[in-house]
Amino acid sequence: MSRQQSTTSESIRVAIVDDHELVRLGLSRMLATDPTIEVVGEAASGDAVVELVQNRNPDVVLLDILLPRQNGLDAARQLRSHTPVGKPYIIMLTTFEDRHYLEQALAVGADGYLSKDVSRQELIDAIHSVLQGARVFSRSIIALIQGGRQKQEAFAPPPTVTLTKREQEILELVAQGLTSNEIADRLFISPRTVETHRAHLMEKLGAKNAASLVRYALLHTMYFSSNRDTSAAKSY
Repeated sequence: MSRQQSTTSESIRVAIVDDHELVRLGLSRMLATDPTIEVVGEAASGDAVVELVQNRNPDVVLLDILLPRQNGLDAARQLRSHTPVGKPYIIMLTTFEDRHYLEQALAVGADGYLSKDVSRQELIDAIHSVLQGARVFSRSIIALIQGGRQKQEAFAPPPTVTLTKREQEILELVAQGLTSNEIADRLFISPRTVETHRAHLMEKLGAKNAASLVRYALLHTMYFSSNRDTSAAKSY
């Protein structure tokens, strides 16, 4: 499945990996409220992830970090080495709101990083969004990326942040230090269009200035650079 392909004609197949049975049961019940989502498998340990994916062929894996026998980050890394990029999509769903874990998750190719306190609708929206090519983050994770928690009432980003493919491209070029004119030349669009995209990015991410946007970009684009290296090595 390509990153831009819609799954409107078929159910979105989801696998849940968490060592707590009650969490798995709760997530399954939450997702069952959406008729377009089907939970096709569960696992309670990190070392079972690859086999689960091979046997059940999910579109999306909800993956905890703290797991027995193999943690979720190592499981995601192993999964990316066995499967093409983007199949399945990996959303880290965890209680760890820690910059170190976040950076590692992006580096191993996670498509999103959500706190377990997201609402049912936010989780469902995130699953749909990654299938459309977006990266998804909790509001609390965005605050962490920006260097600390912000007050909810002070320029808070939306509960779940999604980026379009074009926004991802521009964010990557921002991280490389390119100006709006240089980005426009690279993408064959007008500088005014770049500025519009930058404004949308700042609004979505709650960035108060260009420096905040660059800071987010430097962390966010760890995903892109690691993905390219993995793709080249595996010829995907």
